[in-house]
Amino acid sequence: MITREDVEHVAVLSQMKLKEQDYILFTKQLEEMLKFVEKLKEVNTDDIEPTASVIPLKNVVREDIMAASFDRDIALMNAPDKDFGHFKIPKIME
Repeated sequence: MITREDVEHVAVLSQMKLKEQDYILFTKQLEEMLKFVEKLKEVNTDDIEPTASVIPLKNVVREDIMAASFDRDIALMNAPDKDFGHFKIPKIME
């Protein structure tokens, strides 16, 4: 059973400021979520293999082969601003 105190605790942890109607709504919604989780516990999963994904995953890798790349001057040719052979961008952090 979810109580108002539970919702208040979660609100404090998440730094949320709730109105009175929010406490009522969230208490009801969290209670419904827990009922749904309890319902899921009824599902028979005895013959189901544990998995991290429901679709088969396969790593697609390629051989790492060195190849010629752009010449630095060509790569920087259309740069609006450059400095010491690098793209120069506006500072975003102090």
